[in-house]
Amino acid sequence: MIKRDNYMNIIRGFIDKPLIKVITGVRRCGKSMLLQLIREELIERGVSGENIVYLNFESLKNAYIQNYLDLYHVIEERVHTVSGKVYILLDELQDITEWEKAVNSFLVDFDCDVYVTGSNAKLLAGEFATYIAGRYVEIKLYPLTFREFLSFAQANSTEDHLALEQQFQNYLRFGGMPGIHMMRWDDILIDQYLTDIYNSVMLKDVVQRNDLRRPAQLEKIMLFIMDNIGNTFSAKTIIDFVKSQGRTISNESMYGFLRALQEAFIIHKVPRYDIKGKRLLETQEKYYVADLGIRHAVMGYRDHDIAGLLENVVYMELLTRGYTVNIGKQGATEVDFVAQKKDERIYIQVSYLLADDKVVQREFAPLEAIQDNYTKMVLTMDPTPEFNREGIYRKSIINFLLEDQVN
Repeated sequence: MIKRDNYMNIIRGFIDKPLIKVITGVRRCGKSMLLQLIREELIERGVSGENIVYLNFESLKNAYIQNYLDLYHVIEERVHTVSGKVYILLDELQDITEWEKAVNSFLVDFDCDVYVTGSNAKLLAGEFATYIAGRYVEIKLYPLTFREFLSFAQANSTEDHLALEQQFQNYLRFGGMPGIHMMRWDDILIDQYLTDIYNSVMLKDVVQRNDLRRPAQLEKIMLFIMDNIGNTFSAKTIIDFVKSQGRTISNESMYGFLRALQEAFIIHKVPRYDIKGKRLLETQEKYYVADLGIRHAVMGYRDHDIAGLLENVVYMELLTRGYTVNIGKQGATEVDFVAQKKDERIYIQVSYLLADDKVVQREFAPLEAIQDNYTKMVLTMDPTPEFNREGIYRKSIINFLLEDQVN
């Protein structure tokens, strides 16, 4: 398996620490693979395979485990057959009723180290916080970055020979789900695989988990969001769109649908931030999708969407690097991203090409108006050399994605 070092480096710092490691992310983004990498890491450290308990709750072999008592008894039986610390790896745990009670009891009753994964943010909601307050760490897993995409592509004989620019076009078109590299590189096969992921997320992680009664409305909202990545819009905009499709929807229902989609990690909401006023704004946010390949499998790929697609790629890259990301409002203008991590801040504009002086002025002016000394950059696909204009860097998007650090 190809190691996802960015995540493994984080996890290594928590191995054998008295914290539950909770790995969350959209379905099929690589959580099961990460658990297998953790298992490999433990064995390399000298842990016996008998002391590692791995249960995947998507497997019918474990269908008899329905609730926390079933789970507790299964683990208890395994613990009593070995000596020493037990490492418990529980995959896609969210459907086990009151699972948090069992996990809490593991920490009390056994010498163990616990890792769990889930495809819905509700994994960390409600009772979990009550039972495990202060005793867990969440590790957010995302689809492949472009750097990871290249590593996976090198292991596939039908794509390892492609030039860097073609690899990036494939990344834009087919996204970052690890599974697309496990098959022959064929558009039809990949689109079918990604469509199946989309349908599974919508049915299992959104509709069924939230007991939604109007899936047709949900589908309209999801299609609207996918069609408008990179555009700011309000709740009223979505409601008006649904009405234009011959359906009605209340504010409450619309917000419920959006919340359910976010909890399934298939979309990300990005609020606006008033740079001068230093406050979050409550209107005209943006949404980005977790994986562009899923978007294109559902809607088709369109060249004229390139500006929004590039924004989506940069946004997901920033999340993967651990930044909190907002849209920046600078007077009457907008900064695509304000990325914050501890005391570090980066202002980023994303543009397809700096085609003429007018475009250059449009992209650089909002950054030039910001009166602080944080890093500012304009990311584009221009083939021309990178440059620095009044302390603002013009960088290639591809180079940015391949850097170890953003500045």
